[in-house]
Amino acid sequence: MNKQALAEWVHQKIGGTKVAAEEVVDGLIDAIIGTLKKGDEVSIAGLGIFSVKQRAARTARNPKTGAAVQVPATKVPKFRAAKAFKDAVK
Repeated sequence: MNKQALAEWVHQKIGGTKVAAEEVVDGLIDAIIGTLKKGDEVSIAGLGIFSVKQRAARTARNPKTGAAVQVPATKVPKFRAAKAFKDAVK
């Protein structure tokens, strides 16, 4: 399922126009991203927790040349699935 299919599913559930359904999906994604940018986490009961993880700086190797390369510290998104979600997928 992609973003367009998700918007179509929302449209079928709530009715209205497809544009409104796309705005709902876009709004949800924007809300999650905005919250993560602030450093907070998003917890959705039954689905899981979206959070931001700090990845430390490290030294890596270029596979072609074998030369050492410094990789700077960065923030990456993280998702932890809820137990109910894991059980439903099994």
